Amino acid sequence: MCGIAGWINYHENIVDRKMIIEEMTKTLSNRGPDDYGYYLNKNALLGHRRLTVVDPEGGKQPMAKKVHDKRYVIVYNGELYNTEDVRHELIEKGYSFESYSDTEVLLTSYIEWKEKCLDHINGIYAFGIWDEENKTLFLSRDRLGVKPLFYSIKNDSIIFGSEIKTLLAHPYIDTTVNENGLLELFGLGPARSLGNGVFKDIEEIPPAHYLVYSPNGIKMKEYWKLEAKPHDQSLRSTIEETRSLVIDAIERQLVSDVPVCTFLSGGLDSSAISAIASESFKKDGRGVLNTYSIDYKDNDKFFKANEFQPNSDSFWVGKMSKYIGSKHHGIELDNRDLALALYDSVLARDLPGMADIDSSLYLFCKEIRKEAVVGLSGECADEIFGGYPWYTREEDIKANTFPWSKSINERKNILSNRLKTLPLSDYVGDKYEETINRVPKLKNESPREKRMRELFYLNIKWFMITLLNRKDRMSMANSLEVRVPFADHRIVEYGFNIPMNMKFCDSREKGLLRRALKGILPDEIIERKKSPYPKTHNPEYTRIVQKWMTKILEDKNAPVHQLIDTETVKQIVRTGGESYKKPWFGQLMTGPQLIAYLIQLNIWLEEYNVKIEI
Repeated sequence: MCGIAGWINYHENIVDRKMIIEEMTKTLSNRGPDDYGYYLNKNALLGHRRLTVVDPEGGKQPMAKKVHDKRYVIVYNGELYNTEDVRHELIEKGYSFESYSDTEVLLTSYIEWKEKCLDHINGIYAFGIWDEENKTLFLSRDRLGVKPLFYSIKNDSIIFGSEIKTLLAHPYIDTTVNENGLLELFGLGPARSLGNGVFKDIEEIPPAHYLVYSPNGIKMKEYWKLEAKPHDQSLRSTIEETRSLVIDAIERQLVSDVPVCTFLSGGLDSSAISAIASESFKKDGRGVLNTYSIDYKDNDKFFKANEFQPNSDSFWVGKMSKYIGSKHHGIELDNRDLALALYDSVLARDLPGMADIDSSLYLFCKEIRKEAVVGLSGECADEIFGGYPWYTREEDIKANTFPWSKSINERKNILSNRLKTLPLSDYVGDKYEETINRVPKLKNESPREKRMRELFYLNIKWFMITLLNRKDRMSMANSLEVRVPFADHRIVEYGFNIPMNMKFCDSREKGLLRRALKGILPDEIIERKKSPYPKTHNPEYTRIVQKWMTKILEDKNAPVHQLIDTETVKQIVRTGGESYKKPWFGQLMTGPQLIAYLIQLNIWLEEYNVKIEI
């Protein structure tokens, strides 16, 4: 994985302003610690930071290729999982290659097919290609939004980069957040509307979109959409097809010239990836697979089972590691470190995030990176195959809002008097309805089937991208590339049209996926009830964030005061979060996690010198 940056301006000569692209690219040093490069042109400056995974010598960027006296230059962040298939197709068309990198294959595919190249590739990517002759910039982002790509159009320029901080390093972009940004933060956060960058000047290319910027103007187009199609296969055939797609996606994503590991929680999804990866390692003579799990100091003493977290992971991790013969590394996080890393995770995300759900992943990836460069993780299976409580809980199925974010009134209560008039409910309601109106439908679907299709679409377009953003920022801040096999668009397309009675066969969450993994995993892992990403239950953590937030509240100059109702927040802090009952977001952001979120909000306002404009 890598980081990319660029600046295009047709109205002035910017070739001598290399220092700006250098500063922008420098913000991406963690995404690409191994190498860097620049492309300088009268109207285009491109920058690249590289994390070397495949073809150390042949994959250097920016990469240029000349065909029929026309020159094209690419900056690219991502991995293609069908590189050799596309290369073979292009060789048959008469192209030759100087490297075995996927970068050259992607650039050549654009030269041959232009925007239609996106129909040929399978992978995770965000890239920009500059056509020197036509002075045209082509930007694109992968179908599910695994890799980020932000941009701004300002002062006769388009400025783009892999992270928000990259754009903020350009002198044209400032840190103003207006009413729209506040509505995103307090109505939807840590989720974001597709394409919204929260800061006034910053937007993001939505997943499955490309943007063309030329002297003639700008064009944005969605190149891939989920389609509603009849599913005519039997349950047995559906199970076999699901199994085949999952195995193929995982095996394709093991390609690397550097050490590869897997995240292992002992749950269904990470166990499937680890088992298939381990078997592939054995077949290919790649040795023993390294697996990693996360836990917290003294968590075993304080863990309390509940609806969302029925059991802890450690017992199941041990069973699974033994079953596949992996070399397992259990990483235990200290609660003080967990709190301190709230700061690092804000800088990684450029926004307030998911509190210690972020900071724990940040520290986890930091430890993994000491021995591995690439990791495979189990995100996205729950969204595709129905793993969350809101797929089976009747009140959530019938909810007329995002089922993971039902706390609008509670959110309003913590806002300052100045912000209490923000139309949070209307804004969130509009975003929800806009998404529902885009859901593809089948004729003659039952009301129940139609509603479940809506829920799956909502999850893929909202909840899944939030978790993918988290995984990308926390991992890449530590120079660790994380791949997500369940986000293979072929699995998503197929899973979207599997009827509900099949997805939930055996009357349980992810029933179909469980059946598809029979023989790959032990029965007890297959039968284990879904348990989410683990959080700390240690009261020491609560005491630490209480003390930290109290100090912030006592500081009259703390910027967070302009956004919050101080007395309401004081009550939340005094009670260790007990006075705030409904999760801020998802299943885990309650109690001390809300306090930690408010700490992150203050860190963000301070460190980014955010200017509030309402």
